[in-house]
Amino acid sequence: MSHSRPALAILALAVGGFTIGTTEFMTMGVLPEIADGVDVSVPSAGHVISAYAIGVVVGVPILAFFGAALPRRGMLVGLMGAYAAFNLLSAAAPNYEVLTAARFLDGLPHGAYFGVASLVAASLVPPDRRGRAIASVMLGLSVANVVGVPLATFLGQQVGWRSTYLLGGLLALATVVMVLAAVPSIPGDSEASGRREAREFFGNLQVWLTMGVGAVGFGGMFAVYSYIAKTVTDVGDLDRGTVPVFVLALGLGMVAGTWAAGELAAWSVYRSLLGSGIAGIVLMLVYWVVAPAGWWLLPVAFMVTAVGSVLVINLQLRLMDVAGNAVTLGAAMNHAALNIANALGAWLGGLVIAGGYGYRAPALVGAGLAAVGVVILVVSALLHRRTQLIATS
Repeated sequence: MSHSRPALAILALAVGGFTIGTTEFMTMGVLPEIADGVDVSVPSAGHVISAYAIGVVVGVPILAFFGAALPRRGMLVGLMGAYAAFNLLSAAAPNYEVLTAARFLDGLPHGAYFGVASLVAASLVPPDRRGRAIASVMLGLSVANVVGVPLATFLGQQVGWRSTYLLGGLLALATVVMVLAAVPSIPGDSEASGRREAREFFGNLQVWLTMGVGAVGFGGMFAVYSYIAKTVTDVGDLDRGTVPVFVLALGLGMVAGTWAAGELAAWSVYRSLLGSGIAGIVLMLVYWVVAPAGWWLLPVAFMVTAVGSVLVINLQLRLMDVAGNAVTLGAAMNHAALNIANALGAWLGGLVIAGGYGYRAPALVGAGLAAVGVVILVVSALLHRRTQLIATS
């Protein structure tokens, strides 16, 4: 295969990541408009975000179970076609109940798409470039937070919230065309069965430990991300108009971290995970210290998401490695774990705020979650080393 063909294929896969990243996060930007449009309160409208996250967690094992033996390109097209359909259903939803159901359905293909796209990207390059290839796919999601989400939010505020989901559907259809044009035909695992993959995957202790690192350790980032607006205005005493600047810094941090993750993965997946986990603890504590200092929080916010993105990419690689023959589940379940982290971090952060500890407190929660993630990672490494010693003795 020529050098240009893998590059175009990975670009097509990254556009899918951009589509999903834009669609997932743009709801937060137009939540008041959605609430007015379907005649519910803003907190109730927030449940459509939760419905999407639940769809991601539910969809990963189900779709991976049934899709392990399917051709990779066909599965990508099917997943993104479904993503387009459910975005269009969201745009046409006549009421709150239908919109919530549509968002749940739209979350179903999310994790499976990234899982299969990661497998395809890794198969197109030499083994020592796997990390860079997967990071390139995930870069689409990071770029979405810098470009796609702000543009979709602006569109939704000017034209109406339904236009944002229409945009998501059109982007998904464009991804389908690009995948068909650029991604080579890659067969699935002809010997795979959903039952075999599930038994091998979920019966593997290393799998559970790796997902635990993601579900708990990555929750720290969401503990601070979820409350960045109030931290900037109420703690940092900055004007509300500065919040988009901080949101942009978080998005740029994701882009920088995703790129760096690919380079670090070529060095060492485990050391990258350990280093990013420890750095996460330190940064959360620094975040807590400098939050009242206003603009001094900006570079710290950038570094928080940069380090978090390094964790995401290398967790993806580690889960694919420890999954054994259950590669489809291994590639996809990382995103289920990360969405659990999303819910856990935001929930615990909300608890300490409701308890009267203020908007700085989620940073301390984040440091604690990152520390637990590091402990789980070290336990995983020690058990792996012990298993290897027993095998060679």
